[in-house]
Parts: sequence; C-alpha cells; structure tokens
Amino acid sequence: MSLLSLDNISHAYGNQAVVRDLSLTLVDGAIGCLLGASGCGKTTVLRLIAGFETPSQGSIRLRGTTVGAPDCHVPPEKRNIGMVFQDYALFPHLTIANNIGFGLRESRRWRDGASESAPAGRRINELLEIVGLSGQGNKYPHELSGGHQQRVALARALAPAPQLLLLDEPFSNLDVELRERLSLEVRDILKQTGTAAILVTHDQHEAFAVADMVGIMHAGRIEQWDTPYNLYHRPATRHVADFVGQGVFLSGQVIDRQTVAIELGALDSSVPLECASSCLACGKGCALDILLRPDDVVHDDASPTQAEVVAKTFRGAEFLYTLRLASGIQVLSLVPSHHNHAIGEKIGIRLDVDHVVAFRQVA
Repeated sequence: MSLLSLDNISHAYGNQAVVRDLSLTLVDGAIGCLLGASGCGKTTVLRLIAGFETPSQGSIRLRGTTVGAPDCHVPPEKRNIGMVFQDYALFPHLTIANNIGFGLRESRRWRDGASESAPAGRRINELLEIVGLSGQGNKYPHELSGGHQQRVALARALAPAPQLLLLDEPFSNLDVELRERLSLEVRDILKQTGTAAILVTHDQHEAFAVADMVGIMHAGRIEQWDTPYNLYHRPATRHVADFVGQGVFLSGQVIDRQTVAIELGALDSSVPLECASSCLACGKGCALDILLRPDDVVHDDASPTQAEVVAKTFRGAEFLYTLRLASGIQVLSLVPSHHNHAIGEKIGIRLDVDHVVAFRQVA
C-alpha cells in the first residue's frame, strides 16, 4: 500500500483553475519532488496534501484512508504531517531546543523543567545530533546562520515523527553553494530517519539531488512522475524535454523502425522509435524532432564532421560549447576543460547517443 496517493485532484481559486486532474503515489521512506516554474500549482498541491485546502475533485489518501476530497476533510493537525517552510518560521524568543520541542506531546513537561532523561529531552538531543547541532540547544535562532536555522526547522518538523514531511522551497533563501550542500544533507537525514517527504522547488539540480521521484508540473498538471534519470533521458513530453537539463532539437527523418537520420548522421534506437508526444509509432519517412543533449555531442579531433565554436562557458572541469553545424543549426557539447578552443575555431565532433528521444514535428 502506498503511503500517499493523489487521485485526479483538482483545485481552483475562484474561476482560476490551479491544479487539474493531478495524480501521484509515494511509498514509505521515499522522497518525492514537485518541480516546475513559479505559478504552475506545485505549492497548492502541497497545501492540499497538508490539509490547508480541500480539493474540488478527486481524493487524497494516506495509507489508504481518505483525508481530502470534496466531501471529506481531515484537519491538518490530525494528518500526522510535518512541514518545513521557506522562511524557517522559527520562534525568535525560544531557544533552539525549545523550538524543536514545540511540537512534541511531551514538550509541556520538558518546558516545566523535566530532566533531559524525560522523553522530550531525549528526543530533542537526538534530533540536535541528527541535524549536526549537538550542544547548541541553548542558542537562539538569530545566533545561527541561515543554513543552521533551516536544520532547526527540519528537526522541529521531524520531532513528532510524522508519517510524511512536506518541504516548501526550503533552500531558496540560501546561497548556491550552501543550498547544494544542505540539500544533500537533508536527503541523508530523511533517509537516516526513514521519513517520507514531498519537496517543492523550481530548481532541478536541487530536485535531482534530493528526490527519488520527481514530478514535472506545468499548468496545474504533472507531465511526468518518474526518476530523475528517466526525466533526463526519457522525457515523456516536449515540455519535460525542454524543462529538464539542456539540449536542442534537430530535424530528423525515420529510416526504419529503429533508425532515424539527422544532419550529423544516423541514430540507432535500442527500442522501436516512438513519438512521445502522441504515443504513436513513427513510420518510414516520418518527420521528427530529435533531442540532443550536450553529453550526446562528443569532441573528437579525428572526426571528419566539423563544427564552429560560437560560444563557450567555463565550468571548471569542462566547457559547455555552443557549436554551429554546416547548416547553421547550433548544438551544445560538454568538453573536458583542457580542450580550450577559441571562438570561431572549428573542431571535430561525433555523436554518442544512448537514448534517442523523438517527437513528431509540429506543423
């Protein structure tokens, strides 16, 4: 049985539909993510799961029990769901230990002077250790960095041992380096505690670093709920292909059921070619758009196929080159940084495509 099931839920604010026929499932201990641009409805989905909103259609179930539907609403405090907010929402007048202990059933006894051997005291110390803040329970939020404050917010949400944790853009107030490091630490903490979670973010690097399953949201719907690997290599729709990672589309033509010709040569697919946008097999002569990722285009000095460097971005270990083909079409290529070529220089390239991603050309 799934921990969380959303079955064709919809929600609107007035006449504005925000969530449309959205479905997903999450199993115990898994981390899911809703990824999409601002305004796509992902935070509203989080509010529906938490119980702050009621769906106008469909149902939300926790361990098989309906907690949200047009005719059923279990209040947030009875769902055993924790939440971590973007702005931390810590109590500035309480110590770190008191912030963490706020949600515990035993917290009243602990605040009244119970010893650290009491259940609440043990739980708080355990969580301080888990989030890497041992010995800092007597400090106040303003004495900690933003990253440490977010750890406190996570510990507070974990304190009552919720069956599900919701994280709403939890790292957006942090700088890039700290955000990347803390996202990995949060994943480790959730896995260590066995806590299932749903993360909401617009940052795909963050989503891929934290989540086991990611849902790409667009206009209130999930376009694809899948592993990060499949979203990148096997996007189900053109929107997912455009949104995830980088890449360009080249025009192609089907030669046979598993081969398509593009300007850079013929590509052999390991499975029969299928147009993902329509789910119809592509027949001979069918015109397709083929997605090429930067890692599909390999720099090879020995290759007879030449492309002109028109732009480059240094990334430390590698360059991201923008290359112009003979037709004038541009592609992207990731190249080790010791291959430092000048703008206007021509370099040899070849294809190394493991996954042929094809979409029917739109007239």
